[in-house]
Amino acid sequence: MRRSPKMVTEAMQTYSFSRRAWLLGTAQAGVGLLLAGRMGWLAIAQNEKYNLLAESNRVNLTMIPPRRGWIVDRHGAPIANNRTDFRIDIIPDRLEGGDAGRDRVLALLARLLDLTPDDVERIRIDLDGAAGFQPVQVAENISWDRFAAISLRQPELPGVAPTRGFARAYPAGAAVAHLTGYVGAANAEQFKKTHDPLLVTPGFKLGKDGLEKQLEPLLRGVAGAKRVEVTARGKVVAELPTRADVPGKTQRLTIDAGLQEYAARRLGTNSGSAVVLDCRTGEMLAMVSMPAYDPNSFSDGISHLEWKMLSDDDHVPLMNKVTQGLYPPGSTVKPMNGLALLAAGVGAHDRIVCSGALRVGTGIFHCHKKGGHGPLDLKGAIEQSCDIYFYEMIRRQGYDKIAPVARMVGLGQKFDLPLATQRYGTVPDSEWKLRKYKHPWTVADGLNASIGQGYVLANPLQLAVMAARIASGRALQPSLLASHVHLDAPALPVPSEHLAIVRDAMYGVINQGGTGAAARLLVPGVAIAGKTGTAQVRRITMAERRSTGVIKNGQLPFKMRDHALFVGFAPHDNPQYAIAVVLEHNGHTVRNLDTPMIARDIMTYQFDRDRAMKALADVEPTWGGDIGTRMAAQAAAYRAAQSPPPAANATKTDATVPSDSDAVEAATDLANQTQAAMAPVAVTGDAEPADASDPSGRTQP
Repeated sequence: MRRSPKMVTEAMQTYSFSRRAWLLGTAQAGVGLLLAGRMGWLAIAQNEKYNLLAESNRVNLTMIPPRRGWIVDRHGAPIANNRTDFRIDIIPDRLEGGDAGRDRVLALLARLLDLTPDDVERIRIDLDGAAGFQPVQVAENISWDRFAAISLRQPELPGVAPTRGFARAYPAGAAVAHLTGYVGAANAEQFKKTHDPLLVTPGFKLGKDGLEKQLEPLLRGVAGAKRVEVTARGKVVAELPTRADVPGKTQRLTIDAGLQEYAARRLGTNSGSAVVLDCRTGEMLAMVSMPAYDPNSFSDGISHLEWKMLSDDDHVPLMNKVTQGLYPPGSTVKPMNGLALLAAGVGAHDRIVCSGALRVGTGIFHCHKKGGHGPLDLKGAIEQSCDIYFYEMIRRQGYDKIAPVARMVGLGQKFDLPLATQRYGTVPDSEWKLRKYKHPWTVADGLNASIGQGYVLANPLQLAVMAARIASGRALQPSLLASHVHLDAPALPVPSEHLAIVRDAMYGVINQGGTGAAARLLVPGVAIAGKTGTAQVRRITMAERRSTGVIKNGQLPFKMRDHALFVGFAPHDNPQYAIAVVLEHNGHTVRNLDTPMIARDIMTYQFDRDRAMKALADVEPTWGGDIGTRMAAQAAAYRAAQSPPPAANATKTDATVPSDSDAVEAATDLANQTQAAMAPVAVTGDAEPADASDPSGRTQP
């Protein structure tokens, strides 16, 4: 059925139009409210944000690296300071035009800065290996004219960042390397941990090793900011007020910079270390490890070739031997042994007859004097460094009575110092061996330990503390920061008469016909007391003794020679300074490079500097010149022998620092292997026959 069409009336049309108009008006009102609300949000709540964005478009903000706090010695002389520096860096992320743009920038830089082809190649390699945000150094410490030339041409050099600031400087160079460490640019890993924009600011460097690293929060300071008004195209319109940086805090050390440098030079061509302490306060006056690297070179950025040269050196210049080197202390422990024997009830005048050898079970223990010393009491045994006396006395008492005294005077001890790397060595006893090796203590263990061999290991700092505690009679704690000196150290639990006996014997070592006469001071009215030592690093077989005799150190390869040691204090009757000198594989082969004369001259510096400097001037030319001259000659010879490829000249940017280097780890592993090879041989029961080997670990005075 067909439906009739619906009629649309005027009222219906009016109603429909009114409803649509209302809906449209409502929608328009809603949009208007949204727009008004958004405008209000942007104008009020987000006002600061967009003001900052607008300001950042108008103003170019550049962080200014803070001036690093100085490190000064006890007298205020700079050990690490800052010099004015004009430098040029490239920020890889800001380069434009791909490889062609980079080549154009490098060509212009080479012309403006007079770069060599090797310099340009090094920059290319560094750019290829750098993170995009990481500045790549082009040139440092350039002249004002060249800096100005780059600044004027900067619109043509996208990605190039000329910076005027301050660079770290170490006036004493290698002499303080292992004390201060050095600074360097942050690597990618360090930036990713904090995303601190300061870390990727051209010219900023942070502590990488040594005190520079340990004192970083105090030395860094607070960054400043440079503000310039620019157009949309980046053209500078005006310079705005600059926010100044806040310099880091100066750190004063207990070190005497003059003594530190003198000791480094006086060690000569040795691989070794020297430590000088104040016997009254425990303050460290010198802490030297040589050879060393130049921290100025490291802070500028060394090449892979330089790192390889230092890593390949068998004198291990990357190691801080003062705290990372562990050595058998040899006869330097005999004064300490004397204190322990006196405490155990041994009389100062009790005698032992030294015939040159002592048979224990099926083993033979030798004295350094083949024919023997004859009858000796404690003073004579220390003066003549008689092994047989200490073998016999400590065999009677047991080494468990010696070990506590060794720890009391500082061996095996960790000290509260701002040094990242301290190896503590070993003071063995029966409980220690059972715990570590699951074997009981033997007579051979005690005899070897009695002359500072076998399981006994110490670092040079511990030996210096031992000398200072015997000299002062107090439990001195070494300090390195002038603000953290440990004053009023308690007295050692040792009778004063026992200390007097041992000190008198140490005086006799140097001044009354003992083994250390070469250490005698030439300063009128000042005498040094001390003890020499030799630590063997190879076994001497009975077959060697019978056939050719013991091979002299001068005929052995460097790594097979004995270590040479010395500990002492002066003046002997009113101790002010204590010293320890340890020379790796020195073997007592050159008299003016041996421990007694080195210790003599270093101690002389404290009482008569002119005399000490004259003594150094007489011998230093025979070693090839001063430290810098010898290092330059070594580097030139190494480069000539290597004929390195261009990549070897690239800047080393990885996180490995000297104290953590593979070379240091390898040296430590070798020392551990040597100690294991020198472990005592049993001399009771089914011991090796006497002609198989000499279990004594022979030591010399």
